[in-house]
Amino acid sequence: MSAWIERSDGIAIAVRVTPRSSRESFAAGTTEHFVARLTAAPVEGAANAALMPLVAQAFHVPKRAVSLIAGDTARLKRLHIRGDVTTLAGIAAAFYEAGA
Repeated sequence: MSAWIERSDGIAIAVRVTPRSSRESFAAGTTEHFVARLTAAPVEGAANAALMPLVAQAFHVPKRAVSLIAGDTARLKRLHIRGDVTTLAGIAAAFYEAGA
């Protein structure tokens, strides 16, 4: 499985979350997922709430364009980002090109 999959209304991405990090960041991970480091603790949805604006900022979309598809309580999450497929896929690919 790829770190992102194109859909008709945007892309779906896989993200491996590390909560309680010293700083927040979003970057390319393995070929199967992105990585997100969050300062929030994984308690009562705090990490999920912190993840949405971080991903929205990384993909230059409004927070409402990012939604959790799967992995509510798991470290590996799947998110849907609504928007122009070509633009979003290009941004996702750029994360991996920058890390190469």
